[in-house]
Amino acid sequence: MNLKIKSLVVSLSLGVSGLIGFKAVAQEQIKIGVSVPSADHGWTGGIDFFAQQTKKRLEAAYKNLQVVVVTATNASDQANTLEDLVAAQQIKALVILPYESAPLTEPVRQVKKKGVFVTVVDRALTDPNIQDLYVAGDNPGMGKIAAKYFADRLGGKGNIVVLRGLPTVIDNQRFDAFMDGIKGTQIKVLDSKYANWNRDDGFKVMQDFLTRFPHIDAVWAQDDDIALGVLDALRQAHREKEMFVVGGGGMKQIVKRGEDKDTLVPVDIIYSPSMIAVAIEVTALHFVAQLPVNGHYILDSPLVTPDNAAQYYFPNSPF
Repeated sequence: MNLKIKSLVVSLSLGVSGLIGFKAVAQEQIKIGVSVPSADHGWTGGIDFFAQQTKKRLEAAYKNLQVVVVTATNASDQANTLEDLVAAQQIKALVILPYESAPLTEPVRQVKKKGVFVTVVDRALTDPNIQDLYVAGDNPGMGKIAAKYFADRLGGKGNIVVLRGLPTVIDNQRFDAFMDGIKGTQIKVLDSKYANWNRDDGFKVMQDFLTRFPHIDAVWAQDDDIALGVLDALRQAHREKEMFVVGGGGMKQIVKRGEDKDTLVPVDIIYSPSMIAVAIEVTALHFVAQLPVNGHYILDSPLVTPDNAAQYYFPNSPF
């Protein structure tokens, strides 16, 4: 099943707040392992924040439920933490946001073979048959929405550069949808490079693009952390007035610039790290209420413009 965010809110109303009065079907101890990348940039910092908040909320609601949150600095580190979660922690469910898709596919498969319920978040595995549940934003939608904005804004022609994330399934989904969306136009992608969803790498990649390409009309950074690095490079090169930048994620700093009608960062596309909370809560419902939660939960990734930015600007957000 594909559930958009508005529908999912209805489902979650049966969740923590609605089920506090329920007793878990069996008062056996339920341990859920949550494995996420370390907070190496703003978006993953938001992931860690929402994971910790959800842990506190669920453990307070269900005394027989324990949520173990572990972070990893790279793909091999994350694979090692999975072994510990299964062997030492004896988890019944795993909620994982893979550091990278391919390197984590086989380790998660081994976890699944132990009888563990598997929820994959965001950066999908290369084999979707492993997972019981998948939660993510609309990654193809991000690419499609961005492509339409570029085509409309540029009048169907111009030179652009693209900064990608990491070699993951979701990055491919975004990029492929974007490239498909600009087919038939005269928009030329001068180059595309991975910037690892990182501000520093975004700065370095954009520096390279600025050195090699004297005329750039727009930049698709597809991520707000990358976009910040792009903006740093543009300021240093004094080329801010030559182009516009579109990121993605819903970072409050970027959303606020859109609300203020900043011509350099005119729009954003929502991809909230709060999706980890949705994933953990829905996984918990599978155990505490025996709800059938298998499937795909895809959250909307709407375009943020000056007209609607106030709806998406949360100044107290960690991201």
